[in-house]
Amino acid sequence: MMITPSAGIPGYRIVSSHGLVRGNTIRARHVGKDITAGLRNLIGGEITEYTKMMAESREQAIDRMIAEAETMGANAIVCIRFTTSYVMGSAAEILVFGDAVVVEKES
Repeated sequence: MMITPSAGIPGYRIVSSHGLVRGNTIRARHVGKDITAGLRNLIGGEITEYTKMMAESREQAIDRMIAEAETMGANAIVCIRFTTSYVMGSAAEILVFGDAVVVEKES
């Protein structure tokens, strides 16, 4: 499955569109990680616990979007976008969406 934030894929042409596909996950912070993050916040630097959690969340959302596109018969997803929103004080939703398409290699 090819995915891209662009409207097209160089060397390929879109032959059909199957519509919007999306994947999401909602993740809550862990109290132990909050304590570590709070300490890091005092001394500065990257909060690696949250960086890792967000990266895993994005990958899970992408996997869910790809699974939806495959059930529609698509072999690519174009125009993908990410968005994040808070669900509650300690939980956030990661949403990825795009257009499921069928592409063919240009000759």
